[in-house]
Amino acid sequence: MLTRIEASDLRAFLADRRAGGLGAASAARELSGVRAFLRYAAEQQSVTAQLPRTRAPKRPRTLPRPAAPEDAVNLAENSAEAASEPWIGARDFAILLLLYGAGLRVAEALSLTANLLPIGTTLRVTGKRSKTRIVPIVAAVREAIENYVRQCPYPLSGEVPLFVGARGGPLNPDLVRRAVAAARRRLGLPDTLTPHALRHSFATHLLAGGADLRSLQELLGHASLSSTQIYTAVDAARLLDVYRHAHPRA
Repeated sequence: MLTRIEASDLRAFLADRRAGGLGAASAARELSGVRAFLRYAAEQQSVTAQLPRTRAPKRPRTLPRPAAPEDAVNLAENSAEAASEPWIGARDFAILLLLYGAGLRVAEALSLTANLLPIGTTLRVTGKRSKTRIVPIVAAVREAIENYVRQCPYPLSGEVPLFVGARGGPLNPDLVRRAVAAARRRLGLPDTLTPHALRHSFATHLLAGGADLRSLQELLGHASLSSTQIYTAVDAARLLDVYRHAHPRA
């Protein structure tokens, strides 16, 4: 019976779920789950899966929400001040400044190894799909990393992770997210200010400062320019917001 389900059946299922208040993203996930189950059911009956061709609901495109420069720095400073030990505070400050100052993902920052030391004016980063890119390191970020390295009680050399945990092993990315969440609550900042939002802020502020899309694409490590173009909408949204609040006829 399951192998005879048609596209009209799936459309009716999705319509019923959407009518019940299910969002587009959740409906798309459910459709993917149903397809996987139908594929499994066909395999159990030793027949070729004939999956109905039904388009998933279109997900609304959400714009990244960048942080103000002062909020990004305050977040890093507050996280450092609340750390259990000074060297851990220096580590957290260096990581968060690296996310904002160089546009790294959390996973990219934590995958850096000590053989990059001493940090120069650029850094080679390995991102998604093992794609490597060169990012510039501004003086403030470099000084934060050097300060952490000086205070770190564990030897940092060779293939050892650059940013280590309290016991000297690889740092769990969840600890970075938790530190940010705690600092965000203490400062009364919005929930949208996550570690990844610091990367969005890096991109948005560069674009607002005159960076071109191709250069921004290279700095972020995007495989396609279409992934980078979303930041033009972010910048346009910011300009419109300024206009609406400032112009007497807006």
